Amino acid sequence: MSLEKKLKTYKNPDLSIARNNKAAWATPEKRRHGFQNLYRLPRYSFSVRAPEILDLERDISVGIGSRSDVKEMTQTQSFSAMVVLKGQRLLYENYAGDFHPNHPHTLMSISKLTINLICGQLISSGSLDKFKKVKDYIPNIGSGYAEATVLQVLNMDLENDYSEDYSDPFSSSFEHEKSLGWRLLSDNENEQSQKEFLCKIKSVGSSIENDTPYAKYKSANTDVLAWICEEVSHRPIRDWIVDIVEATGIEGNWYMHTDREGFPVTDGGVNLNCRDLARFGQLFCRYGEGVTNKFVGNKRFIQDTIENPGPPRLPPEDFIFYSNQAMTNKEWIGHGGYGGQFLLANPKTGISVAFFSVLENTDALDNEYKIRMVKMMSDIAADF
Repeated sequence: MSLEKKLKTYKNPDLSIARNNKAAWATPEKRRHGFQNLYRLPRYSFSVRAPEILDLERDISVGIGSRSDVKEMTQTQSFSAMVVLKGQRLLYENYAGDFHPNHPHTLMSISKLTINLICGQLISSGSLDKFKKVKDYIPNIGSGYAEATVLQVLNMDLENDYSEDYSDPFSSSFEHEKSLGWRLLSDNENEQSQKEFLCKIKSVGSSIENDTPYAKYKSANTDVLAWICEEVSHRPIRDWIVDIVEATGIEGNWYMHTDREGFPVTDGGVNLNCRDLARFGQLFCRYGEGVTNKFVGNKRFIQDTIENPGPPRLPPEDFIFYSNQAMTNKEWIGHGGYGGQFLLANPKTGISVAFFSVLENTDALDNEYKIRMVKMMSDIAADF
């Protein structure tokens, strides 16, 4: 039976566009709820659980909790959670009043570390050549990536017309959200897959070369690499993610967003509880050795990521280098996430530190806050 009148509907309130061209969940007044519930808000996702869980022994260190920098960072309005692990010892954990140990939180760009593991495994096996060009693996890619080497993409060391300026409400990164299912389309738009979106990124002028000494951060780079990994390995990224989850030994769910076609959002789509994020850090402390002794990633590649990094971040964050879809200070490996997240792992000490918070200012950016957070985490991982 056909309907004579269109049924009454309304736009999804979480994904509708609000002021400053932000999805409603990302606006300052809703961002805390959005970050703590992003595992269930976007349109497409999947979840994975581990068959073997890394058991944690509670061995709380009074010294960590009594540090002035820890007290300062965990008593801010932004704070959500912090966990410190050394191997299987739970040295410290703390949660805000509106958060708890089993609740997942968006990792945002910490998700990019999955590509460090996958590319590391493929490069070490000889399946992927980091000196080859993107077009050698994806012939139909657009001019924004065709002439770039895999290494340039890994190190955020190229230029194209993809912009990630969170102070600009119309930068490419917000447009990218449409293919991630993070926001609704306008009435006259057709939904693109991630791969369709990536192919439309163009070069700027005649070269993709980075004309600065600093990393040029572009989340699209991560998804291009994920696509290359699928082409090289003849395995869907989802299968690689299952391997990573099993190697990490998480206790909760690994929630991950996808596009409409099911292609995972490796640039920022993972959601975990804080203990499981710290467990993920332990995977890097073990140089990719899983809880059941099966490796994901590659030890030499992780070591090279730390010891021979790519370009530094822009000042005042230039003590952090960008390297193989990871961040490092040449001692630890980790990554930050938009709006107040960070994971840091120091393989020499075996300590991983996970931190969740939500900046509720207009752009969800605060360089001074981020630097304090990273230095606190770095000191804990190095000194304990």
